[in-house]
Amino acid sequence: MQRGNARFVSGVPRHPRQDVHRRTEIAHGQRPRAALFGCSDSRLSAEIIFDKGLGDLFVVRNAGQVISDSVVGSLEYAVAVLHVPLIVVLGHDECGAVSAAIASVEADAPDLPPRIWRQIAPIVPAVRRVQRESKVHGALPERIDADRVGREHLRDTVAELLHSSELISEAVAGGHLAIVGANYRLAEGTAVPDITMGIVADGA
Repeated sequence: MQRGNARFVSGVPRHPRQDVHRRTEIAHGQRPRAALFGCSDSRLSAEIIFDKGLGDLFVVRNAGQVISDSVVGSLEYAVAVLHVPLIVVLGHDECGAVSAAIASVEADAPDLPPRIWRQIAPIVPAVRRVQRESKVHGALPERIDADRVGREHLRDTVAELLHSSELISEAVAGGHLAIVGANYRLAEGTAVPDITMGIVADGA
């Protein structure tokens, strides 16, 4: 995946396994090389930024890459049924969900629609930690470092995934699965690993 991302960054993607033959080849089954859980942001198309093709990635996305039952169930399916050796959790800069979580800590923050609030609420603990560590409690949202919040939330997401799924945590402990938390930089196109759990298999 790092090699594919490097090709994308350099402007020389190969667009592999995206032809009619590949479509026919995988029509009756899939063996993805990795699962990717990321944000729904339209600028984070996983197969494009990692220069992958049809059937290469099992992709799960929601706004702000927030852990939920459906996310955990989908990733457990990838591990238990599809036998992926790697889960990539992908955060990114300039995230709208992170910005909304930061704005929500203002004393006079407007009420959000309930479902949107429930989606961003798991990001708020990362906002609070960054506030405390920076000693800017009560500061205006523009003074809170959104990149730091995003990195903290990424680590929280990996930790919550392991906490929420005995199947996934046992696969990591048993050496069958690795989890990599990475941050994607929108302007540069780079996906930079930030945290790794387990051993990443060759060829993933």
